[in-house]
Amino acid sequence: MGGGLKQKQGDRIVFHKDRRIVLRLALACVLPAFSGAHAQPAVPAYPTKPIKFVVPVPAGGAADVMARMIATHLQTKWGQAVVVDNKPGAGSSVGMAVVAKAAPDGYTIGMGNVAANAINPAVRPESFPYDPVKDFAAVTMVGITPLILVVNPQKVPARTLPEFVAYLKAHPGKLSYGSSGAGSALHVGMELFMQKTGTSMVHVGYKGSAPMLTDLLGGQIDASMDAAATSWPQVQTGKLRALGISTAQRADFAPDVPPIAQSVKGFEMNPWHGVMAPAGTPPAIVDKLATEIQAFLRQPDTETKLRDRGVVRVGSSAAEFAKTLRDEAAFYKKLVADTGIKAE
Repeated sequence: MGGGLKQKQGDRIVFHKDRRIVLRLALACVLPAFSGAHAQPAVPAYPTKPIKFVVPVPAGGAADVMARMIATHLQTKWGQAVVVDNKPGAGSSVGMAVVAKAAPDGYTIGMGNVAANAINPAVRPESFPYDPVKDFAAVTMVGITPLILVVNPQKVPARTLPEFVAYLKAHPGKLSYGSSGAGSALHVGMELFMQKTGTSMVHVGYKGSAPMLTDLLGGQIDASMDAAATSWPQVQTGKLRALGISTAQRADFAPDVPPIAQSVKGFEMNPWHGVMAPAGTPPAIVDKLATEIQAFLRQPDTETKLRDRGVVRVGSSAAEFAKTLRDEAAFYKKLVADTGIKAE
């Protein structure tokens, strides 16, 4: 080596006192690199201020109820306000656009859903304000709100799903069905049903489920593939008749309603709601949110409250939810193309 740091004495190598300087310099270079390879990234303190929880539907529905339950739990657990902010409009895309464009710091989260993050982007790809997958960090799927195919019993004589299909084939294009708007899960669900059964009905779109349900009860329309959380109470009172449920299995809250797939091969819809954050939110924050919300969803009391509102609890991991987002976006893109559903 140069610099006079060592010399040979017989068969031994003797280091001068300058060796200590060389060692200190070497350690100064090596230790930071070694530490960086093994140290965990710093986890920011979170939360240290109020969190805004955007709900892209009006107050009072199943998604709003789920969000308020979660917000109350997080606020109690963490000691920071979690403020629910309802921003409905354009098939939930107004509210979720707010989430997509927010700072990725964990202080704005949203209750995404199948309409905002899968169906509507497929129906309106040229004008959609965000990428339904890339612009979000999946946190956890909260629950599924099954659809129930319901009819006005005063207008439709069918008492079972096979009878209903036969009645539709005998009266092609004569019956009408309502939805909460073009591109909604209600709209797509009935279009899928008609595609699978080779039947046809006239679509009547409404600005929300409430006015649609009013007309269905009043006989202005004949049927709907409505959210169970909305229509099930009307079924229980006998004002509507339930013919089938959209999930592959019977629901605990409606054990006597058979899956539509039992009569219509290949039919299944699982309208979901899940917590999301803006893309780029630190993984540590996403994990903290996911862990706490999943723990809350596992509580028996939570499951009971959700079931009473027509919600099937899920509580998936962030990775599982992210995969669902990708799969659902691809599924509905193909379905919209196959059925020719258009924005109205």
